[in-house]
Amino acid sequence: MKKEEVTKTVRSRYANAAKQGGSCGCSGSPGAGKSSSCCSPNTATTARGISKFIGYSDADMNAVPEGANLGLGCGNPVAMASLKEGETVLDLGSGAGFDCFIAASKVGPKGKVIGVDMTPEMLDKARDNKHKGNYPNVEFRLGEIENLPAADKSVDVIISNCVVNLSLDKPRVFKEAYRVLKAGGRLMVSDIVLLADLPKEILASVEAYVGCVAGASQKSDYLAAIQAAGFQEVKVVDETVYPIDFISNDPDIQAFIKESKMSKTQLKKIASSVVSVKVSASKK
Repeated sequence: MKKEEVTKTVRSRYANAAKQGGSCGCSGSPGAGKSSSCCSPNTATTARGISKFIGYSDADMNAVPEGANLGLGCGNPVAMASLKEGETVLDLGSGAGFDCFIAASKVGPKGKVIGVDMTPEMLDKARDNKHKGNYPNVEFRLGEIENLPAADKSVDVIISNCVVNLSLDKPRVFKEAYRVLKAGGRLMVSDIVLLADLPKEILASVEAYVGCVAGASQKSDYLAAIQAAGFQEVKVVDETVYPIDFISNDPDIQAFIKESKMSKTQLKKIASSVVSVKVSASKK
């Protein structure tokens, strides 16, 4: 699978998500008000329902501008990050700004939140939301998470929500995260990982990659990449096995299943190996 092809497809899908208000451009029809999160099961079809399913409170969702929550995540990293007033937070793959705005209220006016995203359409949407919600302590920057547009040792906390799995160079992502963190800084990510190998047909599918399945690493490899970057105290704070409709209802995966004529037995085996994890780590 070529990096250029994956990057182009991921950017295109998230551009569609920004324009349509759906998840990864996978929504059933533009304007339908439905979304199918790339990293969330379809048991909750609205962005609000998905977010509640994965750990956001009504207070979180009510506090941000309308349109900031696209239902794209697989957890709530802010809830686990123990943010303090005055801290600087960096969000890897910030989308329309949902987690950034929640973090902004926790770090206060003396703190700062920086969102990094590689999709110009998402940045436009995030900046519009920033102005609507009046967040002077939030800034959005164009960039790739493998090459962060941030100075060495410049942030206190890094968060990310179902984004690192889309990178073809996860070790590089965590090395960059380590570089920009101050000594004593913290990392908190929600992401999709695997407990078993996937069929080679799925690993070769760009569509499955964008659907967060083919791009996911083995859990052990994911944690090892964080440790290899220099992080300490790497811990899985929470782990959730996804229900089978996570895969069977994702439009990208549906197309692949139909084309490959995958059996229900194969599908169940794949679904049981896909989990959402929340991982914390620190830089000494």
